[in-house]
Amino acid sequence: MNRLILPDLCRRLLGRAGLRLLGRAGLRLPVLVGLRLMVLAAPLLLAMGARSQGPHFSHQTIFVTDLDRSANFYEKVMELKRIPEPFHDGKHVWFRLSEHGQLHVVSGATADVPHDINIHLAFSVPSVEAFAKHLDAANVKYGNWAQNSTTPQVRPDKVKQIYLQDPDGYWIEVNDDKF
Repeated sequence: MNRLILPDLCRRLLGRAGLRLLGRAGLRLPVLVGLRLMVLAAPLLLAMGARSQGPHFSHQTIFVTDLDRSANFYEKVMELKRIPEPFHDGKHVWFRLSEHGQLHVVSGATADVPHDINIHLAFSVPSVEAFAKHLDAANVKYGNWAQNSTTPQVRPDKVKQIYLQDPDGYWIEVNDDKF
């Protein structure tokens, strides 16, 4: 960079007072410019890095026979928070799953169909035992993978888990994974 442009650029980026203060600390102009550019570029670099990581989870949709029954289940039993949905047609209810993840519950299914336990939503809770007591109070059936015991199943990594079904038969895992 041209020696005449560099001091002017430093003054514009740091200001005269910033240059004097950092100069007293023994830092030279090229170091000062580099530091300031790093500070200015950090948010842009972070944003670029986040975008280059590929797709991220947005939402899961389930198709249900009775919207009110399903919405009540996810709100009361699974304790999910409702969020605004854009359709306002009485056929959609959306819930927050995570910071950016959502569950979209959509009415219109004409019959309950069997669902395989291998395909399930999974939620983590601080205590599977405490959540099981909540399910007991709500009269919701749950069990281990084989559905032959209400004792939580323990994975090889020591995570406890139970399984239950929503009113339309969609499987849900609840575990105590700490991530």
